[in-house]
Amino acid sequence: MTLQELIIQIQPPDSAAMAAARERQDQLTKPQGSLGRLEALSIQIAGITAKPRPGLRHKVIAVMAGDHGVVAEGVSAFPQEVTPQMVLNFLHGGAAINVLARHVGARVEVVDMGVAVDLPPHPELIVKKVAYGTDNIARGPAMSRDQAEQALLAGAEVIQEQLSKGIDILGTGDMGIGNTTPSAAIAAVLTGRAPEKIVGRGTGLDDAGVQHKINVVRRALDVNQPNPEDALDVLAKVGGFEIGGLAGAMLAAAANRIPIMVDGFISTAAAMIAASLAPAIRPYLIASHQSQEQGHRIMLEWLELSPLLDLDLRLGEGTGASLGISLADAACKALDEMATFAEAAVAEKKSSS
Repeated sequence: MTLQELIIQIQPPDSAAMAAARERQDQLTKPQGSLGRLEALSIQIAGITAKPRPGLRHKVIAVMAGDHGVVAEGVSAFPQEVTPQMVLNFLHGGAAINVLARHVGARVEVVDMGVAVDLPPHPELIVKKVAYGTDNIARGPAMSRDQAEQALLAGAEVIQEQLSKGIDILGTGDMGIGNTTPSAAIAAVLTGRAPEKIVGRGTGLDDAGVQHKINVVRRALDVNQPNPEDALDVLAKVGGFEIGGLAGAMLAAAANRIPIMVDGFISTAAAMIAASLAPAIRPYLIASHQSQEQGHRIMLEWLELSPLLDLDLRLGEGTGASLGISLADAACKALDEMATFAEAAVAEKKSSS
């Protein structure tokens, strides 16, 4: 399947399912609107899935990993070898995302999109490696345009391959030392905001480190001149393989009417690429939380998304997405399992006439 063939499969939310869900919400044993954003979330998911009473039985968090040549510029507080070490931790069930995924009943699918070394074979590791890490964006493009498209389509393949196992909601997650730098570059290009408004502390940089990182992002934009009207160009010039993979996974999820729970800073950069390629994806996106990274609010505003949570998270991995999935599940269960006034023989609100 080509990228364009994938994009044209994305259809608008189903208005009839949304109307039916809204009508049911108004008949449930509660004051209308009293469950607030949970009601709106259930109606949104009804439209996405084209089911008036959607259920989220199969929850999947796709954690995509890739390395970044820009680490050579000293933009991370952690060394690059942490990327493969953490991927192995995911596979062994010992990371934060594993704990939170177990908590919400989600399965974690770990994908090597571009880790800089060969990982030992593991039955649960999905290998879609485009290359052994990106090139240094401070000195030239991260990847070729062909590699950017390959990353998008590889991410889409991951979702297509999940369909037979069951997937009712997708949570996005990432792993890649240095990946807040390309994410900030993507955000600066697409929002038109200055790097100093976007760049944050990442893995824990001090003030001098943040200033250096701002300078590196600025240099990456000057060297590469990414075109904000061409999302594939932006991804190729200043992106990452895992960012492309996540964007492709989002496109495939939307094409299959699967709601997308977007994690933090890196996943939101991927969502911006996806939305630039396919504006029709926007109603399928749900922002799980607002990250502690300072530019994340600007990115969410650009996407016109309001985060469900604000917990000062800045870990990535899909940790925020897992918590958002819990809320989405609660919203759908409230819509489906609550009794209506008629079913419960409860008197409705008195008429004002």
